Amino acid sequence: MSAPLRSIALLPDALISQIAAGEVVERPASVVKELVENAVDAGASRITLRLEAGGIGRICVEDDGAGIVAEELPLAVTRHATSKIRSLTELESVESFGFRGEALAAIASVAHMSVTSRTADAQAATLLDNATGSWTASPAAGSRGTVVDVRNLFSQTPARRKFLKQEGTELGHCIEALDRQALAAPQVSFTVIHNGKVLRNYPAGPLDARIRQVLGEDFQGVSVPIDAHSALSLVGRVALPTAAKGRASHQYFFVNGRAVRDKLLAHAMRAAYEDVLHGQLQPDYCLFLSVDPMTVDVNVHPAKAEVRFRDSRAVHGFVVQAIKTALSRTAGTAGPAAVASGSQAAAPAALPYPLPQQQPMFAAERSSAYLAFVQQALAQGQSSEAPAGFRLPGADLQGMPLENGSRQASSGIGPEDRLQTSENGRAGIQNSAAAADAHPLGFAIAQLHGIYILAQNSRGLVLVDMHAAHERILYEQLKRSLDTRTVEAQTLLVPLPVLLTAEQAQAAADEPAALAQLGFEYSMASETQALLRAVPRLLADADATQLFRDVLDEMAQSGSATVVEATRNELLATMACHAAVRANRTLTLPEMNALLRQMEATERADQCNHGRPTWVQWSLAELDRLFMRGK
Repeated sequence: MSAPLRSIALLPDALISQIAAGEVVERPASVVKELVENAVDAGASRITLRLEAGGIGRICVEDDGAGIVAEELPLAVTRHATSKIRSLTELESVESFGFRGEALAAIASVAHMSVTSRTADAQAATLLDNATGSWTASPAAGSRGTVVDVRNLFSQTPARRKFLKQEGTELGHCIEALDRQALAAPQVSFTVIHNGKVLRNYPAGPLDARIRQVLGEDFQGVSVPIDAHSALSLVGRVALPTAAKGRASHQYFFVNGRAVRDKLLAHAMRAAYEDVLHGQLQPDYCLFLSVDPMTVDVNVHPAKAEVRFRDSRAVHGFVVQAIKTALSRTAGTAGPAAVASGSQAAAPAALPYPLPQQQPMFAAERSSAYLAFVQQALAQGQSSEAPAGFRLPGADLQGMPLENGSRQASSGIGPEDRLQTSENGRAGIQNSAAAADAHPLGFAIAQLHGIYILAQNSRGLVLVDMHAAHERILYEQLKRSLDTRTVEAQTLLVPLPVLLTAEQAQAAADEPAALAQLGFEYSMASETQALLRAVPRLLADADATQLFRDVLDEMAQSGSATVVEATRNELLATMACHAAVRANRTLTLPEMNALLRQMEATERADQCNHGRPTWVQWSLAELDRLFMRGK
């Protein structure tokens, strides 16, 4: 039954504030975020957060910032009153956290709140309180800075209070909100006290120290630093793919110091990791993107959690490239286990035994023909062996004679030979620090069950999954080979009509040059239909209509398209898997060492194409503990 028609009337101010509070104050963590942001904007060097009952009972934020002038204190709790901006120009280049002037008024409309503040030149602090239902001001004791005390959240809107979770859950959200602000302001010290117990204490310091405080020491050991600069700047740390988790627990992204959950940046992170992560695993990261404030709009979300970039494609590409570059480490320089980074020596010292000469990826006279074969196989969806006279790069690890001049048969190595070579290898590593630095994966000493390579380096024992490692080597070589060629288009015999959504049609109209580079040729038959005339030759057997739509969807979402690259890489990964050295194949020691050297020279060799580790390290101390040595 429909409600009876009523005349139009202005809403009461109190109800307007409570409606606005619904956009700003979702739970206690929302209050923590707004109040801590105000404290940082005020120039505080020390902020204390006091909580009771998970923030439901009390949220008190104390700071030593500039304070609020007594005469302006009543204005500070009025809607749309702020000291952050004065004009549209300032809004378009705002660098402060807050700027809308709604937070204090919104919080006060759903809770009991008091504000005590004092500026540096004031004789005393001023207390503003709404406990009686209206604001009253009075002199108070207090040092320079501001204390905002919020009690009984949602007491004035009981229906909203029913949607809050248990105390422990709300406390966790409050801590998370504080952690985000602490990461954004490492120059400020933070203390969190809950029910009289100190839960967090973050001293002020450099950014790397703050990341360690918030994300923990373990994150430092399984992550790599980011330090990329151009017209944009990206700094911070990202977890290695082998340290990814089943859920997104610690993912922090900041734009000009503002914590955001932005779809474009989230997509960029997925694109950067898509080649090295297994399944639905999630990497931890803490990243700070700096852009010209005039090129980013922060006024697109009520809680300022999203932003809009003027040149989204440039931002997306920059972030993807910066992360990929950081993850493109050779094996041993940022290993999947607790391994010290191997510094590259200028030249290796004498090795325990000669190693096979590295074969070039392709002989010069064969490169064009081989690439033609690869393209044909990809276009046909095949992953068969190469034709006679060709071999996949590195597929045949050719051995060289050992020191005694005898060739080790591929069928096996005698235990006496292995023992002797092992002793030579140990002596060579122990006597040559340069060799250990130049070859962080060490030197092979044995093969285990035709699957694993055992090697020793200066730190202890290395165990390598030879198939997974070789698969990554071949995959990276195939990608580099095809990346040197432009994406060729395959003209369709009959143009395909493709129905498009409004977003897809807009992307097709905006990005003809970018789509042409990917191998797509088309024309618009109408506002919602395209005639597809050519597709990428490598993916000619794919569902052309769906591929085109997927590319347009991605362009509409992120300003770039990685669907073609991802599909191509999927096929290359299949080829690499089929060509990689198989389990139960016995390798000679020189062949094993050749594989180790290729791993050290290959980007992303720490994990296979599916994101699993290709090698692990056990230090001598860990081995000693296994055998209770020294006890």
